Amino acid sequence: MSLFTHNFSSDDCVGLHHFGETRWQYSTDIISTVEFNHTGELLATGDKGGRVVIFQREQESKNQPHRRGEYNVYSTFQSHEPEFDYLKSLEIEEKINKIRWLPQQNAAYFLLSTNDKTVKLWKVSERDKRPEGYNLKDEDGRLRDPSMITMLRVPVLRPMDLMVEATPRRVFANAHTYHINSISVNSDYETYMSADDLRINLWNFEITNQSFNIVDIKPANMEELTEVITAAEFHPHHCNTFVYSSSKGTIRLCDMRASALCDRHSKFFEEPEDPSNRSFFSEIISSISDVKFSHSGRYIMTRDYLTVKVWDLNMENRPIETYQVHDYLRSKLCSLYENDCIFDKFECVWNGSDSVIMTGSYNNFFRMFDRNTKRDVTLEASRENSKPRAILKPRKVCVGGKRRKDEISVDSLDFSKKILHTAWHPSENIIAVAATNNLYIFQDKVN
Repeated sequence: MSLFTHNFSSDDCVGLHHFGETRWQYSTDIISTVEFNHTGELLATGDKGGRVVIFQREQESKNQPHRRGEYNVYSTFQSHEPEFDYLKSLEIEEKINKIRWLPQQNAAYFLLSTNDKTVKLWKVSERDKRPEGYNLKDEDGRLRDPSMITMLRVPVLRPMDLMVEATPRRVFANAHTYHINSISVNSDYETYMSADDLRINLWNFEITNQSFNIVDIKPANMEELTEVITAAEFHPHHCNTFVYSSSKGTIRLCDMRASALCDRHSKFFEEPEDPSNRSFFSEIISSISDVKFSHSGRYIMTRDYLTVKVWDLNMENRPIETYQVHDYLRSKLCSLYENDCIFDKFECVWNGSDSVIMTGSYNNFFRMFDRNTKRDVTLEASRENSKPRAILKPRKVCVGGKRRKDEISVDSLDFSKKILHTAWHPSENIIAVAATNNLYIFQDKVN
């Protein structure tokens, strides 16, 4: 059943069940990134305290078929620690900025995680057997006296309780002067890129002490700096193509076959600004906070402060679709500037078929837009209305005039509750929504 089979009236409900949530208690545990792996069986979250928590999907049982889809904690590990740059007298936060999974090649899982400066490649594997019967060590691991060894033993593997181990296989450091905002795995699965405010570097997974600089927009005189890189991503199928967005609201498509340093873009996507809408805040709200290729590779989706736009790779002069996320905040930009909310960086995601897009808003609201029917819905992720297997009801924001019973006034919105990070299962209608230090997981309604 589709997410959007209903006609969304105020009394209707969307086919999404809330079926699980995880909540952490401390301010350091504010979730900073959410990412499904390529099969959707695992869901990884990173938080402000440098931890990565991986959830695994429950397998369906004959006795409890409805439990299929629930996610439980699979592994938790400390990915990054706080550091101090003594040369610049700067603290380096442990906060996880991004997590990206690699496709599974064997029994183990691999993922990339990054804070502001360092990218790490982690291996997550299971162990349910332990070796016993060493010749040179006793059962406690202490070395035995060689004179006491009178016979040769063959070590054997004994069953043990399942243990999930996370080990760092590679550490990619010392390549970024500025804060890393994006990492993206290439479709060749041999390389990945990391982007900061002014540069994008290309890495090989096997080489940690060297990277290739493929984009550098740093001017000779920093006083001439007019824009920064805000996000970057590889094309899902063509390993030579990538895009990056800027704080000026532009998107550049680059082809690494053209030159080693992609300082000249292949395509330049920009929507002309309407002079009648020009204001003091125009440049701030036009800054792109996220860019995502569609699964097909034909489209690019971008998120700025007020809108989500879909661009066709074959048309550079304007987006083919524009969706208003929270246009009712346009009159509130002054107060949002004063409390710094105008600088919030919202992410956006596609569903598995590229037919629906999702992004977050304030008051723990998140928005979904159906590209085919052009219908949209606002839903809320909160503990008050999220009983297990309850059906979510659409929310509406009242801008002015008489407010209906089921509407919320724009003046009542809580700007401290914001959904910046979301993820969509690669093939099913299952979504993960991070609301501060709560993780909500919703699934399509099951009849």
